[in-house]
Amino acid sequence: MPGKPGNNPGNRGVAVVGVALSDCGRVDDATPYALHAQAARRALADAGLDRSLVDGFASAGLGTLAPVEVADYLGLRPTWVDSTSVGGSTWEVMAAHAADAIAAGHARAVLLVYGSTARADVRAGRRTGTFAFGARGPLQFEVPYGHTLIAKYAMAARRHMIEHGTTVEQLAEVAVQARANAALNPEAMFRTPVTVDDVLSGPMIADPFTKLHCCIRSDGGAAVLLAAAEYVRDCRTAPVWILGTGEHVSHAGMTQWDDFTVSPAAVSGRLAFERAGVGPGEMDFAQIYDAFTYMTLVTLEDLGFCGKGEGGAFVEKGRLLAAGGELPVNTDGGGLSAQHPGMRGLFLLVEAVRQLRGEAGARQVRARDGRLPRLGVASGTGGWFCSSGTVVLGRD
Repeated sequence: MPGKPGNNPGNRGVAVVGVALSDCGRVDDATPYALHAQAARRALADAGLDRSLVDGFASAGLGTLAPVEVADYLGLRPTWVDSTSVGGSTWEVMAAHAADAIAAGHARAVLLVYGSTARADVRAGRRTGTFAFGARGPLQFEVPYGHTLIAKYAMAARRHMIEHGTTVEQLAEVAVQARANAALNPEAMFRTPVTVDDVLSGPMIADPFTKLHCCIRSDGGAAVLLAAAEYVRDCRTAPVWILGTGEHVSHAGMTQWDDFTVSPAAVSGRLAFERAGVGPGEMDFAQIYDAFTYMTLVTLEDLGFCGKGEGGAFVEKGRLLAAGGELPVNTDGGGLSAQHPGMRGLFLLVEAVRQLRGEAGARQVRARDGRLPRLGVASGTGGWFCSSGTVVLGRD
């Protein structure tokens, strides 16, 4: 696999050599900068590479001049930087940019880091629980009507239900199976099993979403270290290769979205699979951004795991379970149950790498032949389904 160029123009193999999470869940005594640093240190230790090798850095979401402030806090002086910010898909898009930079010889090793105290800030009164993108630009035509972020996703879910007969019970299955996966993950914030009835009977947030259809609010951070193939031999962990990536932005506002039942993953996924030279049917698992249950369902369709309108039936009968599911999805519990401190895309990459290395413990996925998985995909979604980044990964 290291010789497989994928979409790397320089044909220089690029691997993920280190991954880590900071303390996650309920973290009341740390700053976002501290969580960045904790995750970064752990990822470097995981890789076993000296920090002096890191000449590339990517971060978003913290500080006035990200990633300048975070790099300074970490004591890094990178010669390649990225601060792309496209919501939850930021980290898959950054991974694509980093892989291209390394392949082209513009960097040796690139560190991607994220951290947030979203939960602790609300509890301490440093921010409110309301999330808004402002009212300038295209948003000025939606904000006056009270069209909140969650309302945008809820409206898209309702359109899918109307057009394809998807049921709220099928959407609830996504939450139920995410929680079952989280029950196997000691790092997950919520591990108590839930049922479809539990999901349906919860307080209504935005029709058709009740509380358990929505992601949790947590604290936490993550870090991923990518390096050129020639440095893999110096690492303490087995490499996970970047095989192909894709990115896409589709609309600025809901009025520009051509079809609420098609996400930008339909384009980013196609590009990633084409560039990797593999298809969705070859994937052993999928890590999918799940701020809401509908995101999982429609992204499965758009990545090609099932046909358009078939997502509801596809998520039934335990297909998404880490333990024995036909296509394990969000094996750590996802944003619905494990952790969601904001832009969660980097956590998808951490879990994908752990699965491919065989380091996932009780939630470890097995391929159809009983062996460790060989191929997996991570697909992040940003904003209100307006951006997507997809990364196909594989091991030797």
